[in-house]
Order: sequence, then C-alpha cells, then structure tokens
Amino acid sequence: MATTMASATHGNRPAFKSPVSWPLLLALAVLALPTVITLGEQVWSKESGAHGPIVLVTGLWLLWRKLPDMREAAKPGAWWLTTLMLAVALPIYVFGRAYDFISLEVAGLYGAGVAMMHARFGVQVLLKNWFPLFYLAFLIPPPGWLMDGITAPLKLFVSYVTTGGLQLVGIPVFREGVTLMIGPYQLLVEDACSGMNSMTGLVAISLFYIYLLRNASWRYSLFLVLLVIPIAVIANIIRVATLVLLTHFFGDAVAQGFLHMAAGLLLFTSALLLVFLVDNLMSYALRKWGKAA
Repeated sequence: MATTMASATHGNRPAFKSPVSWPLLLALAVLALPTVITLGEQVWSKESGAHGPIVLVTGLWLLWRKLPDMREAAKPGAWWLTTLMLAVALPIYVFGRAYDFISLEVAGLYGAGVAMMHARFGVQVLLKNWFPLFYLAFLIPPPGWLMDGITAPLKLFVSYVTTGGLQLVGIPVFREGVTLMIGPYQLLVEDACSGMNSMTGLVAISLFYIYLLRNASWRYSLFLVLLVIPIAVIANIIRVATLVLLTHFFGDAVAQGFLHMAAGLLLFTSALLLVFLVDNLMSYALRKWGKAA
C-alpha cells in the first residue's frame, strides 16, 4: 500500500525539474539587463529598431507558452556542448560590451541564452521549439556597414521612382542623387525612407503572425516573407511621395513636423495590413485549390 502511494505521489511531480534553473536565469538576467538598457538608448529609440520591444515581449511570451511542454520533454544538454557555446558567446558579448559594438553584444547575449537553454532542456527540445528562438534573433541589430550597403541602392531606387511618379502628375520635383528638390526646398531621402527599417519590423511581425495564427509550413512562410520586401519598398515610396506633396503644398515646417512621424506610422500599419490581406487571400485560394483537387 505504501509503495502504491509513493508511486502516485511521484506521478504528480513534474516530469523534470532542474536544480540549476534559477542560477541560470539569474546569470542570464545579469548579462541581459545592461544590454537591454543600451538597446533602449541606442537602437529602440530609433525608427530602425522600433520593433525591438515588440519582438522581445512577444518572443518571451512564445517561450512561456511552450514552457510546460519543454519542461516535460527536457533532458539536460551535453555539458561539453554548453561549455563550447558559452566559450564562443561570452567573449563576443564582452568584446561588444567593452567596445560599444551593440550588434556583437546582443549576438553574444543571444548565444549565451541559447547555451543556457541547451543546458536546461537539451538539443531535441530546442530543435522542436525552434521558432521562438529564431524569432528572438530579430533583436540582434544588423551591423551598420551591412545596413549602409543595402540601404544605399534602395534609397536611390525610392528617390528615382518617387520623382518619376510625381513628375507624371505635374508636380515640379527634381532629383539629384537621393536629394529631392521641390521649389525652394530640398528633401534628403534618409535611411528610414529606403524601406529597410520597416522591412525588418514587417518581417518579424509577419513571422509572428504566420506562426501564431497559421502554423504554416516553412515554404508558405518563406513565400509570404518574400512578399514583405516589395510591400515595404512600395510603402516607403508612398511615404516619400506624401512628404514631398506636403512640402509642396504646405511648406517644410508641416512636412517635417508631426506629420512626418505620422506618415511613417500610418504607412507601416498599412503595409502590415496588406501583408495580412495577402495572407488571407493566399490561404483562401489554397483551401479552394485543395477542395478542387
């Protein structure tokens, strides 16, 4: 009888409980706190990193949703692999922190976090729950040299298309490089207007949407994400054209004031809604095609 009761008691216990969970969480929090503060000051306060807090909160929420299943299937990872991951990640974190390379600092912190999760849950659990980890990687700010190399041709393209389109409807706008001239005013097409800033946020939020509501295959997810690229560029062409029109009809003070930020927020929201619309149309078409087949 005693044996039976002992077995029942054991059956009510969690399937797996690691004694090192809290030390791991505390160590990660000590590393993460100064990095999050730096991200807030240097990255998240800019338009290019405005999606960061959203990704952080929603990514942690995704992990929290998966936590019961992860605990149930957890098998501590190999100590040597955890050690190797930390041996790579921690020097990158320290170097980035010491020399103010925020991309390296966040990448090192991300690697340390994955290493600690490996120690707690094991490789198989991490592979099974790969999406939240992949999604949280969007917190790593791209290096400046990479962004400059991508945004330069995009800025030229946006400037060229905007100028040509406005000239077709009789707006006297002229272009010199990425500088648009309208009457006595000169508007510089900055990095924020190239499409890259909104593209990163759109891709991250679109992936979150696809994963949460569609649970779609990676092929469908990749297809929809690829559609985000032209959507982001088109949205920023409309944004630049809107600012040029505001400058032409109402002056530079109006275009560069509150309406400048409002135009960016409105077009980001419109682009995101367009992604959702495309997804719904594609899902409907696939269902119809499946029934017909």
